[in-house]
Amino acid sequence: MSKKSAKNGETVKKYDIHVQSDSKNKPKNFLGTLKRFLKHMYPQRKLLIFVVLCGLIGTAMMTVGPLIIGRIIDVIQLQVDRKLAGLTVDLSGVLRILGMLLCIYAVSSVMTFFQWDIMARVTQDVVKSLRKKVNDKLSRMPLKYFDSHPRGEIMSCMINDADNINLHLQNIILQTVTSLVTFVGILVIMLVVSREMTLVTVSILPAGAAIATLIVKRSRGYFRAQWKKTGQINRHMEEMYTGHEVVRSYSYEKKAMEEFDEINEDLFFVSRKAQFISGTVMPFLNFVNNFGYVLICVFGAYFVLNQRITLGIVVSFVTYSKLFTQPIVDMANIMNNIQSSLASAERIFDLLDEGEESFEAEEEPEKNVRGHIEFEHVYFSYSPDKPLISDLNLSVEPGQVVAIVGHTGAGKTTIVNLLMRFYEVDSGKIKIDGKDIRKITRKNLRKLYGMVLQDTWLFNGTIRDNIAYAKTNATDDDVYSAAKRACAHDFIMSLPNGYDTVVGEDSDNISQGQKQLITIARTILSDPTILIFDEATSSVDTKTEKMVQQAMDSLTKDKTSFIIAHRLSTIREADVILVMENGAIVESGSHEELMKKKGAYHTLYMTQYSANR
Repeated sequence: MSKKSAKNGETVKKYDIHVQSDSKNKPKNFLGTLKRFLKHMYPQRKLLIFVVLCGLIGTAMMTVGPLIIGRIIDVIQLQVDRKLAGLTVDLSGVLRILGMLLCIYAVSSVMTFFQWDIMARVTQDVVKSLRKKVNDKLSRMPLKYFDSHPRGEIMSCMINDADNINLHLQNIILQTVTSLVTFVGILVIMLVVSREMTLVTVSILPAGAAIATLIVKRSRGYFRAQWKKTGQINRHMEEMYTGHEVVRSYSYEKKAMEEFDEINEDLFFVSRKAQFISGTVMPFLNFVNNFGYVLICVFGAYFVLNQRITLGIVVSFVTYSKLFTQPIVDMANIMNNIQSSLASAERIFDLLDEGEESFEAEEEPEKNVRGHIEFEHVYFSYSPDKPLISDLNLSVEPGQVVAIVGHTGAGKTTIVNLLMRFYEVDSGKIKIDGKDIRKITRKNLRKLYGMVLQDTWLFNGTIRDNIAYAKTNATDDDVYSAAKRACAHDFIMSLPNGYDTVVGEDSDNISQGQKQLITIARTILSDPTILIFDEATSSVDTKTEKMVQQAMDSLTKDKTSFIIAHRLSTIREADVILVMENGAIVESGSHEELMKKKGAYHTLYMTQYSANR
């Protein structure tokens, strides 16, 4: 974080930026993650072998190039000497060598083309496979996983981590092959041509490697600090612009701008440091390489004068000295990319290793379900050390409307989660028509329910498609009929495009209450046996609430229904009202019966009544 201090009338900017290595960018188990990732690449092994072969051939050809150029220089030097001696000059040998060099570079280019083209396909196939596995995994995950993990974290794993692998994987493999072949190939060629000159060339290697390693290590911390500060500034901008109405209503603009300026200043500092330090790699290496050129020229001239090597060999070694240090720089970057990619892979593997809902064989859907629901000595807790529901017993007759009320955290929504088998009971039984719901597949069980939640969910599409989401083979007449029963038809027809109006989760062309009516129409179209309303009217105004209530009354007719509500005025007509406290039912009965008891329900109702007067 940045701080300011005054000294001699000047404002001095002090930075306290942490640039230590970020463990999030390194895998916890490097070898284990690497082995597992290689298994995911195993189906592409044939293509990978071909990529490696192309890399070997192409890089080997490029490595031989400087040696042939040196040979051309020697041939030209020979012809110059012949001309000076008055002899006939023959350049046919030069032309043959030039043709050979052209062929070598052409083959190298073709191999490089195939290498990149095939590796792009391999990379995309691997990433596509990982994304599919994550998507399939998420479809089998229990609700408790999503309740205990932020949505952004899950999306980051599926999108950002997969993209990070996609970004680095292709370069990692290609650069690794190229760097290793270049390093080994050049070393072998130099040793064969001249051991003395090889020693001169290799003498600069330790200095170049030390400088590259030191600078890359130093800049890595600043780059990670840069990524962190970039995330902070993105988050700040998202909060300020998404909640701009709140920002302005509380006159927070000046403070928000100051916070932005502070983060932006810190981002400028670490970005400048990162770019400056990483940018010093090439100047330092160029200095080392140039010093190496001097050594090669000095020793090369000495060896040429003593006729131990030719001038062409000296020229070749000048080129090789430049190529020889590049793999060192590349490998340092490759190791950083490998760590980052394996860290992303490890997070994906951690998700894939999470527990999932048990496999259930397909079976015939339940038929002629009446909707008689029983809770028999049900115990449940989200965590073992915090029991929530203890010895819950409840019997709901077919067609009854049951309202569940209570303070926040009383266990109302937990009842819904257990009915839907989003969570399994710790002990006891929940039965539908006398059958334990654990003996019904989750798919068939959830077909029996229709849910209308407080948070409406509409996907990007037309109103018609959103209503028909529950029944893909629904006709237009089915959609219109459901919308009319949900009291949504009139407002839909008033829209410019009617049922073809495009809406979405964040659409502002329809109100929150209208979205709720669309979700009710969707539920009506699915024609469920059992209905669940979880705070369905809590986020709408009084007028819209009456419309939603009318739609709910039409929907609950002759169906077993559970209504969770904070507004007690909306559940006065319920057949049974259950009052929950700390996971237990403390009162039950009709509205009139509970008001006469003057217990917990009476207190809740009178509190709301007094607050609304």
